[in-house]
Amino acid sequence: MLTFFIKLSRYIFGDFAEDEFKKFLFMGGIFALIIGVYWTLRPLKDAIFIQLVDKMHLPYAKTMTVIGLLPLIIIYTKLLEKNSREKMLQILPAFYGSVILIFGLLMFFLQETISTSVMLTILGYAWYLFVESFGSLLVALFWAFATDVTEPDSAKRGFPLVVALGQIGGIICPFSVGGLPYRLGYKTDALSLMLLGLLILCIIPLVKYFLKITPKYLLASFASQNNFTLLQAKPDFLQGLKLILTHKYLLGIVVVNFAYDLIVTIFDFNFKVAAATQYTGVALSHFLSIYGSSVNILSLLFLLLGISNITRYLGIGVALATMPVLIGLALFSFITINSLTFLFILMVSSKAINYALSEPAIKQLYIPTTSAVRFKAQAWIETFGSRASKGAGSMFNMLLKPLQMNMGEIAGRAHYIFICGGLGFPVIILWFITALYLTKTFAQAVKDKKIIC
Repeated sequence: MLTFFIKLSRYIFGDFAEDEFKKFLFMGGIFALIIGVYWTLRPLKDAIFIQLVDKMHLPYAKTMTVIGLLPLIIIYTKLLEKNSREKMLQILPAFYGSVILIFGLLMFFLQETISTSVMLTILGYAWYLFVESFGSLLVALFWAFATDVTEPDSAKRGFPLVVALGQIGGIICPFSVGGLPYRLGYKTDALSLMLLGLLILCIIPLVKYFLKITPKYLLASFASQNNFTLLQAKPDFLQGLKLILTHKYLLGIVVVNFAYDLIVTIFDFNFKVAAATQYTGVALSHFLSIYGSSVNILSLLFLLLGISNITRYLGIGVALATMPVLIGLALFSFITINSLTFLFILMVSSKAINYALSEPAIKQLYIPTTSAVRFKAQAWIETFGSRASKGAGSMFNMLLKPLQMNMGEIAGRAHYIFICGGLGFPVIILWFITALYLTKTFAQAVKDKKIIC
């Protein structure tokens, strides 16, 4: 059976040695669990926040996470200084699993008894920040670990396979767990939260077993394989930020992430507002869970159709440069069409192509870097950097409500959409130029077998 799947994967991802295939298969299983939980939490994050607070507060919640995540990054970095990569993949799941179980109990016992809107608002914002940190820290930690134990050539084959398996988790979990309360006729999402907490805790024994059964030579990093000397200075929590500010290569990765998140945050807000206008309560959770599963279905379809071959045969550069072109076309469509159905399709396609094509390519950019960059700088880029870009997009989204109040709903939205184009297209041009620079730098480093930073 294993030989059959190796042969089947050859046509989609490339040729694997047996032990190498087992490594990525198990790694993909862990990632499927992480992504399944993540993509179930994402719809619940917005649906529960809208229930507890209000849909027009979504931009404020996203902006709040820029500041709110800073102390969490500090704590995360301190933990990285004192614990091994294996230990961190036990600490974080233990924390998130336990807290989600607590939130589930709060939703079950307290929502009906809390009478003040202030308490519901505090709970809603705390929930939003918590879920945002999960997507930033645990997903970033997994990829930091993955790049730390994978060679560049192996990553070209293996990372798309890992992402594909992750999409399976992202298909099954949102619909089966996220939409369960709606199908059972419950009034809150407490059941979903309890199940998700238990699933996160399952990550701990899976990581231990993965490290036990994987051959040691397949757990060696690019740096160790090539006998590079890693950073010896005692790290601090600002080290990741310092690395970013002192290396153009890392700043380039920031620009690529920033541009995508900025524009898609605008799409996302309009989609969530349209959805919340049509659905409420657990019905909204169910609808957004369908959206989450749809994103991963399309991502998996892209991968099975061989989209990873773009990276394998044409290089990372083509994959990175394709994204700004596609998002540019999406932005043009966004400013000309307005309906919930269209926004659903727009968001599903924008997210799917990013997960299937762009993200595996971006993760490979970290391979010719030191462990400090992979674990510290990458965490800053994918947590604070990502939140900053989403915060910037959210601050822009705050214009919609005052524009509609002052100019009327139709005219206000028309002005808002016009400003979207004026902001978005220059950002996309910068994104495209930066992608070309990153491609050239990465290719030269791999060719010369050198660490970039």
